[in-house]
Amino acid sequence: MLRTKTRTTPRTKTRKKTRSPRTIAATLSPTAEPKAGLPRFPEYGLKPRKQYLPWKHATERLEKSRNYWIVTSGPGGRPHAMPVWGFWLDGTLYFGTGRSSRKWRNLERNPRIVVHLESGDDVVIVEGTAHEVKSLDKALAQKLKQASQKKYGMWMPPDPKHNVLIAVQPRVAFAWTEKEFPTTATRWQFD
Repeated sequence: MLRTKTRTTPRTKTRKKTRSPRTIAATLSPTAEPKAGLPRFPEYGLKPRKQYLPWKHATERLEKSRNYWIVTSGPGGRPHAMPVWGFWLDGTLYFGTGRSSRKWRNLERNPRIVVHLESGDDVVIVEGTAHEVKSLDKALAQKLKQASQKKYGMWMPPDPKHNVLIAVQPRVAFAWTEKEFPTTATRWQFD
């Protein structure tokens, strides 16, 4: 017999304050790492350790990755997964998409996003909040252009009328290597 819980109090919505990519970058200086610990995988019996993967393990893979799988939530909570090209710069993932795309329409409704790199053997997953970069300063535009030309051999400047540039601010990240699982399983928490 299935039992269901009945909610007797109304749900209240609270909005978290989102931080700008510059604020995120300032908190993720090369010397400052997010807090590392164990992922919450009770079924694997993970035990606290003295040492976890360094944040650099994840950032190196995020910077080098050619494709990023993103997952957004559609109407009614339906998941939507799609690969995108992007750039990990100064603690933020940037990618572009069309204004009429399913992923952007989903993010306008619900900015929560999951980003996963291609490998299932050398895993990096980022959960965070996405927002549109409405004003692109010259310094960031130059960094994005250089990263694009280096990684993809071309630059597609944002066209605000038809496209949107999205910045993903991490909230939590995970990483592990298949060969050394569970001893490499690491969870990073961002403040």
